[in-house]
Amino acid sequence: MDFKKLFGNTIQNIMKRGGPESVIGIDIGSSSVKIVQLRRKTGIAVLETYGTLALGPYADGDIGMVTNLPVEKITTALTDLIRESGVTTTEGAVAIPSASSLIFMIELPPTINESQYKDVVPTEARKYIPVPISEVTLDYFAIPKQNESEYETATPTGTPTPQKAAEKSEVLIAAIHKDTLQKYQDIVKAAALNASFFEIEAFSSIRSTFGRELKTVLLVDFGASKTKITIVESGIIKSVHIVNRGSFDITNALSKSLGMPFKVAEEIKRNAGLVGDPAHPNVASIVQLSVDYILAEMENVIVQYEKKYNRSVSKIVLIGGGALLKGFFEATKARFGESVVRGNPFAKVEAPAFLTPVLAEIGPEFAVALGLALRQIKSD
Repeated sequence: MDFKKLFGNTIQNIMKRGGPESVIGIDIGSSSVKIVQLRRKTGIAVLETYGTLALGPYADGDIGMVTNLPVEKITTALTDLIRESGVTTTEGAVAIPSASSLIFMIELPPTINESQYKDVVPTEARKYIPVPISEVTLDYFAIPKQNESEYETATPTGTPTPQKAAEKSEVLIAAIHKDTLQKYQDIVKAAALNASFFEIEAFSSIRSTFGRELKTVLLVDFGASKTKITIVESGIIKSVHIVNRGSFDITNALSKSLGMPFKVAEEIKRNAGLVGDPAHPNVASIVQLSVDYILAEMENVIVQYEKKYNRSVSKIVLIGGGALLKGFFEATKARFGESVVRGNPFAKVEAPAFLTPVLAEIGPEFAVALGLALRQIKSD
């Protein structure tokens, strides 16, 4: 099975010639849709255009609201965004939300070799997938062992110790419900686009925000309806944890607590965040409740990983629209230390110098869309 079907290319992929000159990456979220267009130019990726459009109004709601739109409405929104952003190509790729997929790790006995995986993996995967295996598209990737050959080590007295017993093999599995895949295929077709692949958003985010990371990184995608917390080790996903809390929940809490329309609460949240608003002294404390919940979940994921693998997390990368919340970066840094950084995916592409500050500021929100376009433009 070709693991590129769902997993995509590795984040260390080298730019290649060939393929379409201009491509787009499309990230359809629960509250907005985002698009990035890149062009190939002498071995580098050049930013041509980008844009985002709120989906709330297409559900007769407000900006910032979480939606569950039918294919027709999403297609209309996507078509509007393509027109308003000045997109000039129909070639690209589309992200599948992590919340609409499953990514998990299984361990197989060392007696099972990779030639047997095609028979063994689906059987083992059934234990983790809550629907019949026939209803999902399944893909897997055998994780390379960090220490392929174990040599004898010495004790302080110089006495050789026995060689370690053969370790179990780890296999990363990704599963997408076929109905979900069909939905996104229908959107692409209705919008008259040509998507060469669909990819789970976590892999797109890693490609756009990581360099040659050899240590363990915690990738936090703070979205509208959910926050996705992913442990990544040497560029490979070890675990994904979904938190049912996002930026929409903050706005909703403000709206209910302060007795104001959602639209007004959304504006106050964007302007004040954790920093606060003198006109509404309770805003910061209300926002803090949701932020503390997310930070606590991040801490739990880190503790569980360190306990299981006896390795520490060296860096935390923040992406997603929620990462733009005023004071969130500072609050995360205060809790976890200097290892916290905001993702800057646009640093991987060439763009006019005057746009650098703007792109650095909005970059976390476009991590998925840019990662998709990067994979497409780097492929033959």
